[in-house]
Amino acid sequence: MTEKNNKKPAFAGVDVGSLTTKSVIVSNGTILGYGLIPTGINTEENGLLALQKALDNAKLTRDDLKYIVATGYGRISAPYADKTVTEITCHGRGAHYLHPATRTIIDMGGQDCKAIRLDEKGNVTDFAMNDKCAAGTGRFLEIMANVFKVKLNDLGPLSLNAKEVVPMSSTCTVFAESETVSLLARGEKPENIIKGIHHAIANRVSGMFSRVGVESDVFFSGGVAKNVGMKAALEGVLKAKIVAPEYDPQLVGALGAAVLAKSYGSKV
Repeated sequence: MTEKNNKKPAFAGVDVGSLTTKSVIVSNGTILGYGLIPTGINTEENGLLALQKALDNAKLTRDDLKYIVATGYGRISAPYADKTVTEITCHGRGAHYLHPATRTIIDMGGQDCKAIRLDEKGNVTDFAMNDKCAAGTGRFLEIMANVFKVKLNDLGPLSLNAKEVVPMSSTCTVFAESETVSLLARGEKPENIIKGIHHAIANRVSGMFSRVGVESDVFFSGGVAKNVGMKAALEGVLKAKIVAPEYDPQLVGALGAAVLAKSYGSKV
């Protein structure tokens, strides 16, 4: 991933998300490097830090970059970028780059969830977004992991060990915490409750797809895509096979921004 190519110009994408800031550098159709850090309160500074981390990873300097595209909720605080593009568009391009057969994207990030439809060229044709509630986001799962006193990365494997699904009546963070404590007190097995939580989230996400539709191939991006239990729950609810990229799913938006930077920068 850190191949240096001085003969071709390099292009960067910076995705300033709610919880993490990511940067990816591409050149000549190859991913050269990436950087990923917590977003924190200074979005401009951390966007530059993530970009520098990606440059270091690629063994390049800022002078090697021809064009930079910023995306994510913090893209308005990126004066170092040549252009800003919405995360919906960037996730579409990133997914298409990694898996050209993608027609539907489930993007589950730190504080929002998106359902995106693409055409055969990776252009967005429709989308729906949940950004008003923590349900269906990485933050919700992080809170639930704290309730069970386990690591966030352990939730998915634990859900796959469940023998049955304990239904959850609420995906509201406050009520779900209380309901989980009550279920544990009642003697329900943690892994069965955790599987119920994953299915409750999947059912909520399916509501967005009732608006935009589901067409194969279905691509799973965002930090929550690392959760194997969430992938299994979504496949069960949506009745569709989901592609989980080998490339870090958290970097898909930044990758799409870099791909777009190449497209814009090549015209300059």
